[in-house]
Amino acid sequence: MALPLLKYAPTTQNARVRALRVGSDEDPKAVSMDKAMDREDQNFVIEAAYRQIFFHAFKVDRDRTLECQLRDGQITVRDFIRSLCLSDTFTRSFYNLNSNYRVARHLVEKLLGRPTHGKSEEIAWSAVLMTRGVKGMVDDILDSQEYLEAFGYDGVPYHRNRVVGSRDLGETPFNLTSPRYDAYYRSILGFPQVVYTGTAKVYPERSRQRRGGFPEDYLPWVRSLPAMRATSASSSADINYMAKVPYRSIGR
Repeated sequence: MALPLLKYAPTTQNARVRALRVGSDEDPKAVSMDKAMDREDQNFVIEAAYRQIFFHAFKVDRDRTLECQLRDGQITVRDFIRSLCLSDTFTRSFYNLNSNYRVARHLVEKLLGRPTHGKSEEIAWSAVLMTRGVKGMVDDILDSQEYLEAFGYDGVPYHRNRVVGSRDLGETPFNLTSPRYDAYYRSILGFPQVVYTGTAKVYPERSRQRRGGFPEDYLPWVRSLPAMRATSASSSADINYMAKVPYRSIGR
């Protein structure tokens, strides 16, 4: 039996107030297919959809059939987004590697363009995810009034309210706050890995020459001393440790 979406409240009343700010480079850019005039604009919309769901789409992750249907007007951008969320790439590279809470939070951030309203909304959507699967949750989000009012049928979802008026820096992008792999799988895969792309410092040849004063230079002389030779000749296995332990009789 499918559970209905549980009730949850916004974490703050300001979440329902449109941000009042001066435009900057961090402002979200709305991308819509109905404004695409030529093939180049259509490719820009498709790339924006791939970046929103996959962050980066490799050649093997792209679906040429869906792209052609979107260019020909057979499907809308909302249908294209739905197909990306239900694709094998999303299932294999994100859904199978994370918990229901994390998947629910990720889908809300990617499709509605905002963070979840606390743990209550994560629990509500995870219940839908548990009973109806990814398809049920994706359908409920894309059919919701919030999604239609924000992005419509031909708009690509984006990070809304990226800039906060009371702070110098805007909100952290969702791909950084919710990476593809959870901490458990990152530890298995060895992430994060430090990749050095610079040039290594090359020391001159004269710096490798011994100029005296190194302790390593005296090791052969120390090993040749008589005391060191006697110590090395005796083995620790020949020492009777029990005879060296102090013994006291109980009757004394």
